[in-house]
Amino acid sequence: MARYRKKPVVIEAIQWNGDNWSEIDRWGCKSAQTQDDELWIPTLEGIMKANPGDYIIKGVQGEFYPCKPEIFKQTYELVVE
Repeated sequence: MARYRKKPVVIEAIQWNGDNWSEIDRWGCKSAQTQDDELWIPTLEGIMKANPGDYIIKGVQGEFYPCKPEIFKQTYELVVE
């Protein structure tokens, strides 16, 4: 069995707080819909729900998807330019 390392990739992300829809919309995630404090995002795998605290990630092909904060913090670190 071969082993592989994930390539380092810089991504863009915004944390959904239940009330920052206009920021996410301006960022380009225009096909998402809100209901109460939930954000419903069409992804490559189907429609996914983001709860307040979840991060919305823009993928390498311009797609959007939610990520739980625990997973986000284990997977990504802030890029300081």
